[in-house]
Amino acid sequence: MNDVRIRIDLAYDGTAFHGWATQPGLRTVQEELQAALATALRVRAPEGERAQVWVTVAGRTDSGVHARAQVVHFDIDADVLTSSRRRSDLSALGALVRRLNGILPADVRVHRAIEAPEGFNARFSALSRRYVYRVVDVPEYVDPLQRHSVLYRTRPLDLSVMNVASADLLGLNDFATFCKAREGATTIRDLRQLTWSRREDGIIEATVVADAFCHSMVRSLVGCVMEIGEGRRDVTWAKEMLAARTRSSALPIAPANGLTLEEVTYPPDDMLAAQHVRTMNRREASELDRDR
Repeated sequence: MNDVRIRIDLAYDGTAFHGWATQPGLRTVQEELQAALATALRVRAPEGERAQVWVTVAGRTDSGVHARAQVVHFDIDADVLTSSRRRSDLSALGALVRRLNGILPADVRVHRAIEAPEGFNARFSALSRRYVYRVVDVPEYVDPLQRHSVLYRTRPLDLSVMNVASADLLGLNDFATFCKAREGATTIRDLRQLTWSRREDGIIEATVVADAFCHSMVRSLVGCVMEIGEGRRDVTWAKEMLAARTRSSALPIAPANGLTLEEVTYPPDDMLAAQHVRTMNRREASELDRDR
């Protein structure tokens, strides 16, 4: 076989999905995309099973979370890819994008498909992920047409206090307080940005950037800081929660509808393999530290 690695950039409205990752009996983005790929590439499955082409994703989003710039990769035999073009006047990958968007439901769109450079891995080659959480706190700015992508809070938010509290969370830390536990998974992350700003249309945006995120981390960070912004907690509460390194029922998780994955960044092509190795080594070191 002569396998090639394909990178796909896609977007989705997460409202009607139970997150990214495949779950038995539930509608997920991964399930929809893998089934569409199998159909587009004419990949057959054993009798009684649903045909799928397995993909690796840059970051698994939670139930109800959106993505404007998600990245995945998959490996496929080059001859299978070429033959799937059929009579199209487009390139094999151009034809694949067209067919996928004809097969996928309207809440998932593929923006492009390219042959990935050597050493590329959608998950482990990534340098960072950028999420934006959108919220409005003034009734006159509430747009019912944005209810699936912007959260409405009934109390006003003090962004100056929220930015002070957010600064206390930056850096390489154990974010166990802000992550739902997963067996064997590290909670050490490098939080590079957590800032709050208000747009001219009144929508508040929390920009959150890290090397990676653990389960529910972004929404927990946002939920924590919004409690401070509404005056329910002291400005030092976020720092205290971080230091506790223990999940607490007192920590609110912000609703999913306000959160969107906006960007995944990668190094130059000639540094992809090295970044993959660094990521794996860092994860292994974090696991050792956690077990000590």
